[in-house]
Order: sequence, then C-alpha cells, then structure tokens
Amino acid sequence: MELKHIDIANLAVSDANMRGKGKADLSNILPSVRARGVLVPLIVRANGSPDTYEIVAGKRRYQAALIVAQETGESEPLPCAVIEAGDDAAALEASLIENIARLDPDEVTRWECFKRLVREGRTPAQIAATFGLTELQVSRTLALGNLLPRIRGLYRKGEIDAATVRHLTLATKAQQRQWLELLDDPSSYCPVGQSLKTWVLGGAAIPIGAALFDVEGYGGAIVSDLFGEERYFADLAAFWTAQNEAIQQRVTAYQQAGWNEVVLLEQGEAFHAWEYERRPKAKGGKVYVVASHRGDVAFHEGYLTIKEARKLASGEAIDKPVRAEVTSGQQDYIDLHRHAAVRARMVGQPGLCLRVAVAHIIAGSPLWSVRIEPQRAADAVAESVETSRSETLFDAERRKLLGLLGFDPETPTIAQGGGSLTEVFSKLLTLDDGTVLDILSVVMCETLDARCELVDALGLHLAIDMAEVWQVDGALLDGIRDREVLDAMLAEVAGKRVASGNATETGKIKRQIIRDCLDGANGRPKVDGWVPRWLRFPASGYTERGGIGSVRRTASAAEAMASVSAAPVAGEPEAGEGAGAEPESAPVRLAQAA
Repeated sequence: MELKHIDIANLAVSDANMRGKGKADLSNILPSVRARGVLVPLIVRANGSPDTYEIVAGKRRYQAALIVAQETGESEPLPCAVIEAGDDAAALEASLIENIARLDPDEVTRWECFKRLVREGRTPAQIAATFGLTELQVSRTLALGNLLPRIRGLYRKGEIDAATVRHLTLATKAQQRQWLELLDDPSSYCPVGQSLKTWVLGGAAIPIGAALFDVEGYGGAIVSDLFGEERYFADLAAFWTAQNEAIQQRVTAYQQAGWNEVVLLEQGEAFHAWEYERRPKAKGGKVYVVASHRGDVAFHEGYLTIKEARKLASGEAIDKPVRAEVTSGQQDYIDLHRHAAVRARMVGQPGLCLRVAVAHIIAGSPLWSVRIEPQRAADAVAESVETSRSETLFDAERRKLLGLLGFDPETPTIAQGGGSLTEVFSKLLTLDDGTVLDILSVVMCETLDARCELVDALGLHLAIDMAEVWQVDGALLDGIRDREVLDAMLAEVAGKRVASGNATETGKIKRQIIRDCLDGANGRPKVDGWVPRWLRFPASGYTERGGIGSVRRTASAAEAMASVSAAPVAGEPEAGEGAGAEPESAPVRLAQAA
C-alpha cells in the first residue's frame, strides 16, 4: 500500500464503496474538514485512466472536501492510501472494514456487500475471519438474500424485527408473498417471531394451491374454510403421495429436456441463492427442486454451486450425475416395507417411542402439527407474565434442558426449537428416562393452550396456591374499572368498614388503598397472600353477572373431574401391599375437584 497526496479533481467514488450510492450525511465531519482539512487518508485504487483514482473508502471526507473547495475557491490534494488495482474483493473488504469501524451499517447494507464479496470468490468463512464475525453471523446475513425486496426494505426501516426476518428466510417466495398479504390486511392475523416459524414450517394446513397435480382428479379429502375462500388437503399422506408423483413427472420432463442434473433437496431444506451461481443448461446448469413442509414446491432452473462453478471456470470437470438404480415406484416399495418393519418392532418399547414422540414435537414433521402457546396480550399484561415468579421458574428449567439438548439456551422454546428429527432423536437416546420426561414436560407446557379448561383441571388437580407465585401489579389493578368489583376487592383486602367508608371515593383512591394494604404502606397493616378470586383454583367471580372465562372453565373442569376423582386408580396396590410407598409405575392420582 502506497501513501500519497492526490489532486481532488483526479478522484471519484468507486462502485466498490459500500456507501457509494446516494448522498452522504456530512453534518458531523464538515466542520472539522473546514477547520483542519482531511486528516485521515482515503483508501483509493487506480481506475485505469492515467493519474486518476477511485475512492474505495472515504466518500464522506471526499464530499466534504468538495464542498470546502467550492466555498473557498481553492482545493488541496487529499491524503490517500493506494491499494492494488483490480481486486474488487479487497476493495470491498477495505470499504466495509473502514465504514463498520466508524458507523455500523444496517444489516441489509451488510448483506449487499457480503453478497458482492461472495460473487468475488470469498467464502462465508473468509468473510467471517476478515470482519471478526462468526461464520454463522455471516450466513445469517447472507440469508437475507432469500427475502423479497419489499421484506428487506421493511426490515431496513425497522418495521420488521430480527426474529421475524430470520424465520422469513426459511420461507419460500410464495409463502413470503402470502405473509405480506396478511401484513397488509388489518383484519387478518399476521404471524411474527416464533409464531411465524411455526407458520412457515407448519403441518396440517396445506392449501390446494400448493398442488402440482390435478386437484379435480385427486381422490383424497379436501376441506374448505367457513367462507369457502380457501380449500385444504385433509389427508397429508395422500397429498404427499400425489405431490411426490407429480414432482417425479416434472423431474423426468427436465431430464428429457436435456438438463444436466435435477437435484431434489431434502424436504424443508432451504435453497440459499447466495450459495449458487446462475448457469444456463448449455453450460452445465442444474435444476434444484425444493419442497417445503407446507406443500409448496419450487423449481430453481439453471444453477450450480459456487464450488462447481469455480471448477468449471478453471477448466476442471465436475462430477457427473449417477442414474438411480431404482424407480420412484420401487423406492415406494422399499420405504413402505422398511417403515412397516420398524413400527412393528417399536410396539412394546415405550421408552423408545417416548423419545421418537419428543423428537417429533421438537423437530417437527409433515405428519405432526405442533404450535407454541403465543401468550399474546397487551404489552403491560405480557410484561407482567414474563417477569412473574412462575415464568422465571419455568424459564430456568427450559434453559437447563436446552443445554442438555445442545441447543442455544437463548432459544425461546424447546418445542419446534430446531434440529432435524434424527439429530434430536440421537441426542435423546443419550439421556435417561427421567431427563427425557423432563423435556417432554416442558414442551408439553409450551404447547398448552392458555385459554382451555384443561388449565383449570390441572390447577385443581395440582392444588395450586397462586399466592405462592403471584403478586399484585399495576397491570391488574390499573385495568379494573368496574365499581362493584373494586368495592368487593377493597372489602377483601382492607375490610368491610374501610370499604364502606370509602364507597363514594374515586376508583383511583380505592386502588391506592388496596396497594397500601398489600404493601403495608401509609400506616395500613400489611396483607399477605391475597389473590383475586378470578386467579384462584377454583376460580370465582365478584358479581352475579358472570362472563369470566376462568370461572366458566373451572365449573366445566370440576364437573368432568368429579366423575373420576372418586374412582380407584388402576394399578393401585391393595391395602397392606407396599405400605407407605407408591409403586414406581403407578399412575398419577386425580385430586378431588371440590
């Protein structure tokens, strides 16, 4: 690298400059350039014309110097560090390194530059080493290339969060367009964050639009929504049988049309365009077939992996495709007979089946549809739940088990937490039954519907005392606007005399008295263990008006449990057998639901 001063008239901004497009913000450097000139050298390279150079890094200093030259009518040569000409990758790296050190670009800008580095021959590992990042960070940035331009624009403007964008990179282009339609429709629920991952990798709802085959001649069951606006395949096995036959027909057609190779990626495996180069059929391009768990199939025509493209460019031969020794029909015969043998042997091995079931819950499968309880609520309510003692205890157990599974402890859930079925199953085989059951208990809790009567049945069965894990907060008290309810709560906490004496006061004053009693403040005796009737197990109301979900569900759960609570538990030892100890295999006893 050579250091020299170059006349400002002989400089221009390079296309390799990461901030080469648009007008730069000079507000924070223009005063300094006016006062002292340009002190930090620009990074430049010769551009082919005599004595002229293009600026790889330092666009803002250059533009500030131009303004000062116009203001004063004089210009001084600018200090420059001259790098070797012609190496676009080195120029891009120099621009990125300098700009990231001064002003960290948004992730979309980084993606644009990393993508150009890949085109110049840099691998994700080399990019990671250059910029002090992990290869995973680089791969995640490059994965933004899988997104539609509008989604990248929304992300750049901060209208989509990072978790949502990360899951959208797993979606097909058709899914992304469908997601944007939901985003634009105020009457529709648009999944974000972890809910979006479940939506993208979903299971049971495959619309008929995903079919490659003639739906009219399809013999399986199809269901319609209430408005008949969309129809879905009810039998996933029948759908995939027909879909795979249609895929095979398309593959045969491509082969007959002279394509070098047709590559079928594993179901659910994403096609990352930045890992490939476009190549026409005549120059060895292949067709890549991608099928998502939601039934969508995409055919990417005319691609080679970057490694294969580099081989061809250097004159090396790439491996020729080998024709399979079995037909698709023979493969069905093989797969189904092996499947029958495996499941026949699995019967009677509950420990093994437990691990298979847990692996399916965690990793997902086209035949399993598992959704996480999203715990959707207003911000104040969501924060109250997230910081509660119950959620803290649950999160601690989840983090511990995520570590045992080899997952990142920051992963928000175990269920649908990642990894392939085989990877998760292999890990579960190394864990004892007790640990696997612990994992099952957490994923079951993650997928337990927050608004179903089973929550009430479990609360009754477990004899949960909410006072042990709950404390009053503003999210509850500030939301109470019903005068009758507030008076009844005040009587519970402060006594009937205080409630009667403050009957005509405002709700704000009544809420403050309740807080004072619970905190032991302002001269009021401290009240411990108070829990609103709605939150208790069993739940009840403060008025005769009803309309409270927890009370209604408690009544239903108590009625259902009462019919079995008095019955003897199957497998329970007779009196005198195993005195004082419950056998290890005994089922859990149902508590009295009174």
